[in-house]
Amino acid sequence: MSGERRQRIKVEGVTKLFGNVTQAVLDRLDRGEPREAINRATGCVLGLRDVSFDVAEGEILVVMGLSGSGKSTMLRCLNRLIEPTRGRVLVDGVDVTTLKPVELRAFRRKTFGMVFQHFALFPHRTIQENVEFGLEIQGVEPIKRRDRAMQAIQQVGLKGWEKALPSQLSGGMRQRAGLARALATDAPILLMDEAFSALDPLIRREMQKELVQLQNQLRKTIVFVSHDLDEAIALGGRIVLMKDGEIVQIGTAEEILAAPANDYVADFVEHINVLSVLTAGRIAESAPPTFREGLRIADLPARLPAAAAETLCVVDEAGRLVGTVAGDLLDAVVHPDRTTLGDLAVRNGPVVRGDASLQAALTVLAGCREPVPVVDDNRVLLGVLTARAVVAALAHQQTPPGADAGAADRKEAAWTGPFPSSLSPRSATAPSRG
Repeated sequence: MSGERRQRIKVEGVTKLFGNVTQAVLDRLDRGEPREAINRATGCVLGLRDVSFDVAEGEILVVMGLSGSGKSTMLRCLNRLIEPTRGRVLVDGVDVTTLKPVELRAFRRKTFGMVFQHFALFPHRTIQENVEFGLEIQGVEPIKRRDRAMQAIQQVGLKGWEKALPSQLSGGMRQRAGLARALATDAPILLMDEAFSALDPLIRREMQKELVQLQNQLRKTIVFVSHDLDEAIALGGRIVLMKDGEIVQIGTAEEILAAPANDYVADFVEHINVLSVLTAGRIAESAPPTFREGLRIADLPARLPAAAAETLCVVDEAGRLVGTVAGDLLDAVVHPDRTTLGDLAVRNGPVVRGDASLQAALTVLAGCREPVPVVDDNRVLLGVLTARAVVAALAHQQTPPGADAGAADRKEAAWTGPFPSSLSPRSATAPSRG
């Protein structure tokens, strides 16, 4: 498809064993022996087992899991700071695992920028000198080095601090300096290992927002390691969730919350606020039958479908939402043979974008008595958001994994609407009329 972004990184079956790796150890691995059993029998530690995923150009991919899950090991295998035991890492079509040492060093310098958890700044160098370091290694001449470093320093909001030493900066400012050093090299791929985990919560949230804003401008390809699901949600994009050196699920936070792959994943996302993760588009109910704006009132069906009896959604020839018409206005039209739905449509009424969080959508829904249209970036109607759909989504989250969802539904005696078996997106499939 022409709209798809090209793959920048492709990880294929990467396995990492630490210790004296013999064929006997590999045979145990191939037989599928558990991590603990391999360690007890051979003394080898299984860091990664058959890990595969890809990263698109301009994407922020978050690799996450609890301590010991293999996420940092995976990150370091991408640029071979750790040598994979098996598998391939393709970056822009280059198999990094086959590069000789001299080739690898050159490839790293032009391709990867790294940002570490504990800043990794040289204490005796100024911030500008720290930011210039990668360019210095590349042999960039001093004047160009300084200009590029100052540009990166300004991008991360540290202008005026370039002559300061790291000890004179706060933790958040030092992390900005580390990010500036990675940006100064103009490497297309950033590898960020728990980059914000050493910061105070407030500063950490600020850095997450700043990284997203920078990404909107620079469109780098970023692989970000984290143990914090809230952080992964804040950064957006897809998540690679790991456990014991293996991938247990890949998807957006919304996809993982809506359909956890197993009990481990369900437990992992159990306490996440569904309102901040699910989007209006995912829980929108199917659009009611839509009608073209040029349709005359006299040509409307004598008996409207129940879904359209109260509010009619009016669209143009391309299916884009024009507005809505309250059903009770139709009988009051004086000249139904000359009046069209477009004449009656409320064109500036409330709408919600499909990618809006439920938290944001509720602000709109709370002020409306009728269902709120949900549209995409081109105002094509996706469905309608109702209070019923929001309540169902919240009830879905509150039902423990493995519990009888029907029992939970029956317990809510006041709830009479349909309870969805899935939170999958619903598309508007009803044909337009007229």
